[in-house]
Amino acid sequence: MDTDKKIREHISALGDGELPEADVELAVAALHEPGGREAWDLYHRIGDVLRAQPVPDLSPAFSARLASRLADEPMPVKRAVAAGDATEAISAPVLSNPASS
Repeated sequence: MDTDKKIREHISALGDGELPEADVELAVAALHEPGGREAWDLYHRIGDVLRAQPVPDLSPAFSARLASRLADEPMPVKRAVAAGDATEAISAPVLSNPASS
């Protein structure tokens, strides 16, 4: 078995909490190398995907319907400042509506 493969197996086992104590020092040392760090990150991304909750299937027209509803929403307006109020009015940023362009 080649050394890189053995080190990747050690890193995987370390991430899973299944690495024997005698091999922990070798795996931790490998994490200080770019290839070891890449393997660690990759194994964690794989684990995240495997543990992810299933996403409900959305109909193909979902994005279009959502965009249409958002376009129909009124744009925020600037609030008036009460007389004698020392604070400035808070305004929402004005965004252009891509549907009206």
